Amino acid sequence: MAITASMVAELRAKTDAPMMECKKALTEADGDMAKAEELLRVKLGTKAGKAASRVTAEGVVAASISAQAGALIEVNCETDFVTKNDSFLALANAAAKLVAEHNPADIEALGALSYSQDGFGPTLEDVRKGLIGKIGENMSFRRFKRYSAAKLAAYLHGTRIGVIVEFDGDETAAKDVAMHVAAMKPVALTSNDVPAELIERERSVATAKAAESGKPADIAAKMIEGSVQKYLKEVSLFNQPFVKNDKQTVEQMLKAANTTVKSFTLFVVGEGIEKKVDDFAAEVAAQVAAAKGA
Repeated sequence: MAITASMVAELRAKTDAPMMECKKALTEADGDMAKAEELLRVKLGTKAGKAASRVTAEGVVAASISAQAGALIEVNCETDFVTKNDSFLALANAAAKLVAEHNPADIEALGALSYSQDGFGPTLEDVRKGLIGKIGENMSFRRFKRYSAAKLAAYLHGTRIGVIVEFDGDETAAKDVAMHVAAMKPVALTSNDVPAELIERERSVATAKAAESGKPADIAAKMIEGSVQKYLKEVSLFNQPFVKNDKQTVEQMLKAANTTVKSFTLFVVGEGIEKKVDDFAAEVAAQVAAAKGA
C-alpha cells in the first residue's frame, strides 16, 4: 500500500513521533494506522500513546438528570466557535433531556421526538437542520447513554467531558467519583471488566518491548505479565488512586463512605473521531520528509 504524505502527517499528529519514524511505522504496518501507532509505542514508549488524549473533533457533552432517569449525550459541530453558540448549547441540553424523558432507541428515534426552538420544529431533527442553515455549520448527534436508575450523579468538565455515575449510598462520594472519572479516564470499574481487545493490545506492546530487551524467556514472560497487570490497575476505576486523596484507592474511598458505584459512562468530545485538517504547510513538510526518506 502506498504511504501518502497525509497519512504520515496524521500519524505524526496522533503520536508526536518524528516524521521519518512515522513513515517507517506506516510502511511496516502496510498503511494500517492502528498497527503503526502500536509499533511506535513499542519503539518510542508511552510518548506515542498521546493519541488517546488528543481530541480533534469539536462539540459538547450535555447531561440531564431527573428523579427517574438520566442521560449523557455528545453533540458534534465543525468548529470550536459554534460550541459557544447559545442556540447550539440549547439544542444539546434539550437533546439530553429528551433522551432521559423518552428513552429513544437510537439517534434516528431521538431526532423524531417533538421539539421546537428558534422558530424551527416540530421535531428535534427539524431543529437540527434549521440551525445548520442558520449558523452555517454542520452539527450532529453522535451518541448518548441513558440510565433509568433512581440514584445518579453527573459531572461536566466544561462542555468537553461528561460523566454519569450510577450508585447507591452517599451522593457527595458519587459526585467525587464522577469528577475522578473525568480526570483519570478509567475504561472499566474493575480489572476484570477491562475489554479483552485492550488487554491484548497492551500485551502485544509489552511482548514486543520484552523481545527487544533481549532478556531470557522466563524473565521476559514476567516483564510482560507485570506490564499487563500494571496497565489493568491504571485503567480500572476501583484500583486508581483517588484524585482528592492519592493515599487511598477509589474503592477504599467508597467503602469508607459506605457507597457503591454500579457503573459509569464517560464521554470525551471527539473521542475516536478523525477530523480532516487542511494544513497546506504541514502537507508540504510531510511530502518533503517522505521524499527524503524514499
